[in-house]
Amino acid sequence: MVFQHFVEHQQEDNSISFLQFLDIHYLHGSPKDADYDRDMQLPFKKSADCVSVMVSAAVAEQLVMTLEYPVFFVKQDKIELDHNKPLSSCLSNIWQPPKYC
Repeated sequence: MVFQHFVEHQQEDNSISFLQFLDIHYLHGSPKDADYDRDMQLPFKKSADCVSVMVSAAVAEQLVMTLEYPVFFVKQDKIELDHNKPLSSCLSNIWQPPKYC
């Protein structure tokens, strides 16, 4: 419908671009002009063309986790790199497999 109506406007004024067509029909409300009935057939011009969906989810009030092994967090204020080593050798220590103590 959009492209058919655009062609109709181009037949009246062949200098109109598609962006100008969209601007006329979607950015300035719905003025009652000569082709108002045809304009209202365009998508998203009436609220019946739009769909609204509401989704709700149930969320547990409280999440409880128990750990078998104690977890310790160590606060480190500043990370210092050894500038005598290349940076890539410092970063490679991150990519070690997990260890079980």
